[in-house]
Amino acid sequence: MTFITKPALHHPSLTQNKVGYTRRDYEGRVSTLCAGCGHDSISAAIVQACWELDIEPHRVAKLSGIGCSSKTPDYFLGASHGFNTVHGRMPSVLTGANLANRELIYLGVSGDGDSASIGLGQFANAMRRGVSMAYIVENNGVYGLTKGQFSATADKGSKSKKGVVNNDSPIDLVGLALQLGATYVGRSFSGDKDQLVPLIKGAIGHGGAAFIDVISPCIAFNNHSGSTKSYDYVREHNEAVSRIDFFTSRDEIVTQYEPGEVVEVEQHDGKTLRLRKLHNDYDPSDRYGALSYINEHQARGEVVTGLLYLDPDATDLHASLNTSDTPLAAFDSKQLCPGAEALKKLNASLR
Repeated sequence: MTFITKPALHHPSLTQNKVGYTRRDYEGRVSTLCAGCGHDSISAAIVQACWELDIEPHRVAKLSGIGCSSKTPDYFLGASHGFNTVHGRMPSVLTGANLANRELIYLGVSGDGDSASIGLGQFANAMRRGVSMAYIVENNGVYGLTKGQFSATADKGSKSKKGVVNNDSPIDLVGLALQLGATYVGRSFSGDKDQLVPLIKGAIGHGGAAFIDVISPCIAFNNHSGSTKSYDYVREHNEAVSRIDFFTSRDEIVTQYEPGEVVEVEQHDGKTLRLRKLHNDYDPSDRYGALSYINEHQARGEVVTGLLYLDPDATDLHASLNTSDTPLAAFDSKQLCPGAEALKKLNASLR
């Protein structure tokens, strides 16, 4: 297997931010995702946001689960702390890390399968507990690693690459985040960098449970019957000594549009995604108004994007638990284990 690596040396003329890092310093390994994948656009937006915020990479802890989206932390912030958990368990592992060291900036990256299916309970509890984190879901409505089955966020009535119709109602993670108590909620499109970068910057600096749902189309499953570049054609005409998946190169989908406008974005498979950007006079401080607004436009077949809700007085799990200002990771063994007598008093207080 051949790995492509980026050169270690940087051009001396690259612009540095206030802490002395160039944008290249926030990158990771070369992506192995499909050419034109929206997830790579999200990685680029995270890189840009961290660079513009003048964050030192070693102050960031990035965690993920399983899936195409959960591979992406390898492609940004290569000098930060990183942990790839099992399927759907990213929120609880991040919660534990956050309680142990509150001084790090926590970035959770997940997918619609990882968060809306096996990890739905984990997602729900991270939101309701107010874990201080920027939780980004790269939402493509399919299981990309296992060849495009519907995920729990797939819209009812949508068709798979094989023409199968999805008869299940979708799980709206934005609506759940609002109902469960998240204090920063947004939605964006992977191809709209002008909107996505500020949303990510706001989530990182929020200081509470911040959630962003990013619609990120999967370009791998728009093949059709009769194409000589389809999966089925390649497998039918391949000597069965190996199993090959072939992806034709596609251009990244990008768009720009003004607040209040609706734009129709044609996907690689011919489907059209309708996006509505929030008006400038939209009130993001009304939690239930946000839910009503989303539902109203969803009935019209529109995906509302922008900062949907913000609580300026948000608190986090540390405030709820009244934890020590000193991170637990900074305590020595004697402070963490005060002895049998202290344990005896603690047990007595619980009786």
